Amino acid sequence: MIDRERDRHRARSARPVRSDHMTSATDRTPLPRAFFDRPVLDVAPDLLGRVLVRDTPDGPVEVRLTEVEAYAGTADPGSHAYRGRTARNAVMFGPPGHAYVYFTYGMWHCMNLVCCPEGTAGGVLLRAGEIVAGADLAAKRRPSSRRPADLAQGPARLATALGIDRALDGADVCPAAPADSPFRVLTGTPASPGAVRNGPRTGVGGEGAAHPWRFWIDGDPTVSPYRAHAPRRRR
Repeated sequence: MIDRERDRHRARSARPVRSDHMTSATDRTPLPRAFFDRPVLDVAPDLLGRVLVRDTPDGPVEVRLTEVEAYAGTADPGSHAYRGRTARNAVMFGPPGHAYVYFTYGMWHCMNLVCCPEGTAGGVLLRAGEIVAGADLAAKRRPSSRRPADLAQGPARLATALGIDRALDGADVCPAAPADSPFRVLTGTPASPGAVRNGPRTGVGGEGAAHPWRFWIDGDPTVSPYRAHAPRRRR
């Protein structure tokens, strides 16, 4: 199954295209849960150009997603869910349309959007995006950022800019009303298929290294640099 999915998503070679975003009232329509209740390799590229809204007491921050990675649950050696359900990854096995937030390297948080039918444990890592609202608040959280494109350029930077931590693990991103959750995902302006590229996932080694399940908008300045897996040396 993984081999068939990989073949479906070989790198595209069309000319780069970048669309204007947030241009009409319909762009702010929240995505329904059914959007996430699909195979992870369908959801991941379809998230490019969508807008994640994070509401906080200090105000909202909105990010247009420009780079994501797909993780295919227990069938994917690169996934946190590969060896089954644990206390840490339990949210991934739950219903689609929720946030899976984890802590890594003892200092950073990263956020996935759970997709696929319940029990499948598919997830899409949010790797990078363009802050389209709340830039001052995002910059306050990321004082080391040198330019706007850096604010959410990388999964840990994105989480920091949006004020995301483990307390938000399991939060619903498809709430019945905005007040019911700190998150929602807006329709935005989906990336043109010709603008979407894919390749190996950043930092994934072993059997999962070859899967070209990182998706990004070609030519977008907010996309993070690709880094191959570097095995840790034992001392």
